[in-house]
Amino acid sequence: MAQDNHFVKASYEIMEQLLEVDQLEHALSGSLEIIVRALDCEAGVIWYLDPANNRLNPLSHIGPSDISNVSIESGAGIEGVVTSTGKSAILADAATDPRFDGTVFDENGFKAKSMICVPLNNLHNVIGCVQLMNKRSGEPFSEEELQLCERMAALAAIVIEEKGLAVKQDEAKEVLISLRGVTKEFPSGDSVVQVLKGINLDIYKNEFVVVLGESGCGKSTMVNIIGGMDSLTDGQLLVEGKDFSHPDDKELTKFRREYLGFVFQSYNLMPNLTAQENVQFIADISPNPMPAAEAIARVGLTDRADNYPAALSGGQQQRVAIARAIVKRPRIIFADEPTAALDYQTSIEVLSVFEEVMKDRDRGTTVVMITHNPEIAKMANRVVRLKDGRVASIRTNLHPLAATELVW
Repeated sequence: MAQDNHFVKASYEIMEQLLEVDQLEHALSGSLEIIVRALDCEAGVIWYLDPANNRLNPLSHIGPSDISNVSIESGAGIEGVVTSTGKSAILADAATDPRFDGTVFDENGFKAKSMICVPLNNLHNVIGCVQLMNKRSGEPFSEEELQLCERMAALAAIVIEEKGLAVKQDEAKEVLISLRGVTKEFPSGDSVVQVLKGINLDIYKNEFVVVLGESGCGKSTMVNIIGGMDSLTDGQLLVEGKDFSHPDDKELTKFRREYLGFVFQSYNLMPNLTAQENVQFIADISPNPMPAAEAIARVGLTDRADNYPAALSGGQQQRVAIARAIVKRPRIIFADEPTAALDYQTSIEVLSVFEEVMKDRDRGTTVVMITHNPEIAKMANRVVRLKDGRVASIRTNLHPLAATELVW
């Protein structure tokens, strides 16, 4: 009876998500989180079918693997079988079931052992499926749990019919940075503290990624490893396909100069240099910089270019820090809590500058932003949530909000 009540509560929560959340993809993602929690399993995916190429793509997924850039042919694997037949399935042992193709998950560091897969409908035809994997207890999934998944899919079908779910698949994404099985350990007295416990993540060219998580979950450590400010203990870091797990000093210097721009919470401007001189200082040590005056203009500070940091507001100083990051024409910008010290209005102004940077598609700049503010995540192309040193979930925003639409 206790389990029945638990499932009834989960069903009501899913119904509230689907009926009350305005953006359908967020409602579906929220429903997936509820059902993963209710069944206490390790991972879950909502796959949607792109009829243009007859392939399944992940709309939302929870778990330790980054499968954002994966697609599956309809009819292939258990996901494709369920979508093409419209019939639910329980796999007690995925490894021995001929319907399951583990390539997608194996290549991304996740071992699927058991699973539920149910079709996702729009009342007229199957448009994808919902997949849940690996109960943490190690037990197989039950028929009752299958029914809960089917209940979610049925509720989703009603809402999809009402609101519509039109998903346009983008062109194939180009991987810029790839982490595989990355761990990080720090000595602590006579023992060792493991901060990162096997990170699998791809970061793509020209995307805006927001990294969320509680303090101590490993956000800054992960970004510091990608940015060459810290070294990994184990695993692999690839930069444009080249192994960069243990670079020497020469490689590291070249990487920082040519690839990376940094924006910190504390601005880190040199107080004895004007705004433009702060930017020019970085331009002078970069191989192919834009003019410092152009970088200053892009953040809207041409009229304050000759002011010293002490004469600038916090928001203006942060905009100088952004100009300093973009002047070198970096492939990727890391921003660590760039609005944490700012009020709401100033935060929106700073976020609008990042927004303008992302609009310049020709430069191909990727932005990775660490924040505690989940509202900022609504601007991102993808939202990566870390928990206890692992990737807990990755969500794709089909319709990112503008900075001026954020409210907190």
